[in-house]
Amino acid sequence: MQHSVLLPSCPCITYLIALILIIICTCRGISGATFTLINGCEFTIWPGILANAGSSPLESTGFELGPGASLVLHSPVSWSGRIWGRTGCYFDPATGQGSCRTGDCGSGHVECDGAAAQPPATLAEFTVGSASGTGQDFYDVSLVDGYNLPLVVEASGSSGSCLPTGCIADLNRGCPAELRYGSDDGCRSACEAFGSPEYCCSGAYASPGTCKPSVYSQMFKAACPRSYSYAFDDATSTFTCTAADYTIAFCPSLSASQKSATPNGSSSTGTMTPTGSGASGSNYMQSPSGGSYPAMYPWSSGFVTGDAPARRDLTLLFVCIFYVIFITFLVV
Repeated sequence: MQHSVLLPSCPCITYLIALILIIICTCRGISGATFTLINGCEFTIWPGILANAGSSPLESTGFELGPGASLVLHSPVSWSGRIWGRTGCYFDPATGQGSCRTGDCGSGHVECDGAAAQPPATLAEFTVGSASGTGQDFYDVSLVDGYNLPLVVEASGSSGSCLPTGCIADLNRGCPAELRYGSDDGCRSACEAFGSPEYCCSGAYASPGTCKPSVYSQMFKAACPRSYSYAFDDATSTFTCTAADYTIAFCPSLSASQKSATPNGSSSTGTMTPTGSGASGSNYMQSPSGGSYPAMYPWSSGFVTGDAPARRDLTLLFVCIFYVIFITFLVV
């Protein structure tokens, strides 16, 4: 004998099921985050992507991105990793083998295939969905491994106040001689340049209490206040958001004349100049051209372009509406 299951016909049950479906569908946690990478530079870059241990790789781990171009990547749930830009790359069309002047991942190919950026490189770091189950994201822009490109991260589609972060200063131009990499291609960190434990926050200096900002890290901090300048720079450099998508913009706010500077050239963004000697970070200051430095940070949605996240959200909404109507029809 077959037994049929009778669904309750009470309207309140129908509305409850519809509400649950809407909540599930609109929750970002079912699909991870969307990363929109934009090249605002007037030269080609080759972004690299590295997933942290325990996270699945994204659909690409490295690719070419021409001037003004953009590309959208989707992360799985609870993804963590880093994104950076490589410059001065050449990959042989016949063999696919090659390397980059800065940010090279050592894979010998366009795809990084699980290899990390070689310093110096400006890094955008993400943890999508916290391990605690709250769904909160953590993100930052780090100069701990040095600097090679201006980079800004901005959140969108989130519920809450999610601050942009990044570094738009031309640190290559004002880089001290002892930190310079190549022909002004990049600016190394003091750890990379000198390898001393006090700069690397290692050995006896492997704690916030013993590893303090150096004159070099404070120089980076003065130029890029929201970026990580050394290993324990958490308080002013880590940002949180919930249910957001992210835009990673390289050379995000440079004017036409500023963007014309290639990685091994110069620009008019400003230069860091020493004002004294000694161990204090206050001995360095930023001297921007054309105004005060904070005014040069365009912390607004206007500078970010591209509507890929909006299209994704609209598609998801239509899917949710379809399922709500379908289930409501079945129940009623």
